[in-house]
Amino acid sequence: MRSDDPIPLILGPTGVGKSRVAYELALRLKGAEILSADARSIYRGMDIGTDKPPPEWHAHAPHHLIDTKDPHELYNVMGFRRDAMHILEEIRHRGGRAIVVGGSTLYVEALVGKLFEGPAADPELRRRLRDSPLEELYEKLQRVDPQAAKRIHPHDPQRIVRALEVYELTGRPITELQHAASLKTPYAFLKIGLRCERTLLHKRIDQRVDEMITRGLLEEARDLQDRVPAGSQAYKSNGYREMFEHLEGKIPTVEEAIALIKKRTRDHARRQMVYFKRDPETHWIDTTEKVTEQIVCEVLSLIEC
Repeated sequence: MRSDDPIPLILGPTGVGKSRVAYELALRLKGAEILSADARSIYRGMDIGTDKPPPEWHAHAPHHLIDTKDPHELYNVMGFRRDAMHILEEIRHRGGRAIVVGGSTLYVEALVGKLFEGPAADPELRRRLRDSPLEELYEKLQRVDPQAAKRIHPHDPQRIVRALEVYELTGRPITELQHAASLKTPYAFLKIGLRCERTLLHKRIDQRVDEMITRGLLEEARDLQDRVPAGSQAYKSNGYREMFEHLEGKIPTVEEAIALIKKRTRDHARRQMVYFKRDPETHWIDTTEKVTEQIVCEVLSLIEC
């Protein structure tokens, strides 16, 4: 892999089948290795709720940035970018071919050079912002940085808080700073988006959640409970957050927790699509009535163009 070879970046909403497509694609590309851009799969022990690739996939196609951190460890988007760039360079030196797959929008932004490093987080300021009503925070963002408010969904607390934190620390809108100091990347990426009809996607999400419950998501959450700090990124992950809250008595029944997992996952998928659809560089493949083999062939045709 030369640094000027476009790296396939398989993106799209949760539940659309990105991991399977990336794996099947890796089997068809000589020396291919998969880099995960998923903010939850990095955590050890969080296997069922993140729907990690099965061990047999790793034997046929190396996967990176999966199971690299314990749930209590801090890990942020800039740490991901640093680790990802190091891995991509190692793959290049080995003469391999990288495939990036993931739906974590911040990770994708950092990787393709659309995220600037910005000032270090201020824990006290961030805590104060998080304790404020989200609606008030978004209204403030609309006043101090209307461009950022147009890009950021009003129900996206992570980005709203970060934008206001940067403004408080620097006195300048995050949009202005991003334009002035965007991180550069030495690699070109071929962005390939997977999407499907919304009703079908919601059905797949609901089925996947049911499968996770059958495989033992509640038991996995119970085993993790003492190792995942409340309020941490790992704790707030879809699927685990609801199970933890059920175990803590905040959600009375497991059936209510399951219903909430499904709803929040569907909402998350919708927000991902809103974000990804804004990028005119993404080549979209509708997977609605296609099997994996057909999708992979379309991906290969884009790569070989």
